[in-house]
Amino acid sequence: MRAAGDLATVERAFVHESYAKERGGDSNERMEFLGDSILGYVTAAWLYERYPEEPEGQLTVRKAAIVNDSRLAQTARQLGFSELVQLGAGMRSAGGADNTSILADAFEAFVAALYAAYGLERARRFVIAAHVERIDHDTIVRLDAKTRLQHFAQANLAATPTYRESSRGTPQQPAFTSRVSVKGKTLGTGSGSSKKAAQQAAAEAALNKLQAN
Repeated sequence: MRAAGDLATVERAFVHESYAKERGGDSNERMEFLGDSILGYVTAAWLYERYPEEPEGQLTVRKAAIVNDSRLAQTARQLGFSELVQLGAGMRSAGGADNTSILADAFEAFVAALYAAYGLERARRFVIAAHVERIDHDTIVRLDAKTRLQHFAQANLAATPTYRESSRGTPQQPAFTSRVSVKGKTLGTGSGSSKKAAQQAAAEAALNKLQAN
């Protein structure tokens, strides 16, 4: 009986809302909610123990890079979840089986299914082995300053940074200054020979300021 119940729980993790509306039954939405919290906790605890010397700001950036939808969807694809997710006819014909949000939600729901069926420790081991360790050691985690600032601002300030540039110099020797603001407050200024370089410098200055507080 327990095995049948476990299987039903795992199967429900792949039932998208569109399928449930067409066929009846429960979707994986409630499981997504639980799985998101478990994933966040497991990732935060792993990073806290793995990097005892890193400040809160850098841990926040690492966590955001690990649990964002695009990375969850990447792991879901590698695990074959695209073949397992159950979609309504319209959603499937629209390419929903490879939709980043749908796959990320399915991954979160699957984590919740593991927790419900086998307990937190089993779910924790899966999350770390299948996702966290691989993503944290992936080069994409070593993000540039603009991306790190965006993750930090969205996670801690519920806002997205904005940049404003001014130019000086000559066509032969261009020079730009960039100011980055969050919620209307300037957090950093940087200069460079291109807009991109100036923005990166401004973002780095903003991160240094935020992480010093």
